[in-house]
Amino acid sequence: MSGRTAQGAPQPSLDLTAAPAAPPAVPSCAPLTARREFLRTASGALFLAVSSPLFAQSSSIVAVRVWPARDYTRVTLELEAPLRYAHQLLKGPDRLVLDIEDLELSGKLKDIVSKITPNDPYIGSVRAGQFKQRVVRLVFDLKAEINPQVFALKPVGEYGHRLVLDLYPLNPPDALLALVDKQALPADLVPREDKPAGDARPAEKAEEKAKSEPAKTETARAEPRREEPRQGKPEVMRMITIALDPGHGGEDPGAVGRRGTYEKNVTLAVAKRLKAKIDAEPNMRTMLTRDSDYFVPLGVRVQKARKVEADLFVSIHADAWIKPTAKGSSVFALSERGATSSAAGWLAKKENDADLIGGVNLGTHDKDLARVLLDLSTTAQINDSLKLGRAVLAELGNINDLHKASVEQAGFAVLKAPDIPSILVETAFISNPDEEMRLLDEGYQEKMAASILKGIKAYFAKNPPLAKSRMASL
Repeated sequence: MSGRTAQGAPQPSLDLTAAPAAPPAVPSCAPLTARREFLRTASGALFLAVSSPLFAQSSSIVAVRVWPARDYTRVTLELEAPLRYAHQLLKGPDRLVLDIEDLELSGKLKDIVSKITPNDPYIGSVRAGQFKQRVVRLVFDLKAEINPQVFALKPVGEYGHRLVLDLYPLNPPDALLALVDKQALPADLVPREDKPAGDARPAEKAEEKAKSEPAKTETARAEPRREEPRQGKPEVMRMITIALDPGHGGEDPGAVGRRGTYEKNVTLAVAKRLKAKIDAEPNMRTMLTRDSDYFVPLGVRVQKARKVEADLFVSIHADAWIKPTAKGSSVFALSERGATSSAAGWLAKKENDADLIGGVNLGTHDKDLARVLLDLSTTAQINDSLKLGRAVLAELGNINDLHKASVEQAGFAVLKAPDIPSILVETAFISNPDEEMRLLDEGYQEKMAASILKGIKAYFAKNPPLAKSRMASL
C-alpha cells in the first residue's frame, strides 16, 4: 500500500491490519531537535494516519458514536452521504476490518479512538488510516469472538445517513442464567411462612386437614378466587418473573424535554429503581431488557421477555405531546381493533418508530417472528393486560394526575407477546416543563417505582399466577 501526500512526497506503507506494535524507544541522549525529528519520522504509520492534517481535506463524516453494552457494542458513523463499504474478520489476533470508499481521513474519525472505553466488552482498541486514495480503513482489535452486523441506514428524524457496526458476541449471555442467582423462593414451593415447620409430608397434612373441615372446604370452593382481593401477600406457589422494559436507549433518545432531558435516561432510572424494589420481594425477580444506554429493537425486547418466561411485561416511558400543557400519567395495553383514541394511536405510531430511529438491520430482520407476534396476540392476553393496567393506573393516581382515567389501547409493537400480560406506563409528560422537573427528581422516581409495584401486587392478589409451563422460544 502506498500513496502520496498533498506535497507529492511518498506516503509510508500502512499495514493497519497487523497487530499493533509498541513504538520504538526515543533516544534520551539525542539533542532536542533530533529527538523531535525522531518522533516525527519513527512514530509509524498509525500516527501519520490518525493525526496528519494532510488527509483532512474533504471529510463527509458528521459524527462518530459508540454504545458499549453486555448484549453487544454498536459503532455508528453518521455521514453526509451514503458511501460504499466492505468488512472482514481476521484471526490471530481477532480483528474486524472496515474499508469505506470515497472517503478521506479527517479529524472526526479521531473521535472513534478516544471513544473506545476500557470497559467495552468486545472492542479493545481501534486504529484508523488512509488505506489508499479515498479509502479509509478502520481496524477494531477485539476482546472476544464476534458475529458482526454491518449495515447502512437512510436519514430519519435528526439523523443523516448512518453506517452501523453491531458487534454481537459469538456466544451471547444467557438471560435465564442471570436470573438463577435469586433463590429466595423455590419455583415449585409455597412461601416459607405457609409451610408446616419440621414436617416432611406437608401435602399429606394439608389433605388430612381438608378432610377434617368439610364445611370450610365447601365454603372456600364457592368463593370466587379471582374477584375477592386477599389480605396481605398473595398466595403465590412459585417465583414470579417480571420483564421491565426501559423505553428507547442508545441511538434512540426518545422524547426530549425543554430542558434537554432525554426520555431514555428517565426510563432507565425508573426501571432500575423498580427492579430493586421487585427483587426485594421474596417471591419476585426481574429482567431488564436493557441495563444501560444502548438500543434494543422492539421485537428483541419481546423475545427477551419470552426467553425468561416472564409472567408480566412492563414497558416504561415518559410521554410527550405537541403542546407543553399536556400532563399526567397514563397506562396502555394492546388493541386488536385499533386505538381507543387518536392520541393513543399517535403515541403508538411514535413508539413503534423507535426501530427506525434506533436502527434495525433489515437484512436480518426476522419477518416470521413479526408475523407470529401479530397473529398470536390473543384476547386472553389483552384482557389480562387490561386488568394489570387498571391496577397500576389506580396506584399512579395517588402520586400524580392521570392523563386519562382509564387504560387506553393501541397497536404498540412492544406489547405483542402473545402469552405475557403487557402494559406500557407513561410516567409523566416530559414535554411539560413542570413534569420534566418531577421526572428528574429522585424522590418522584422512587414514588413512581413504588406505585407500579403496588399495582403489580394488587393484580396478583386477584389473579394468582398459574403453574409455569415451558414456552417455546421464538
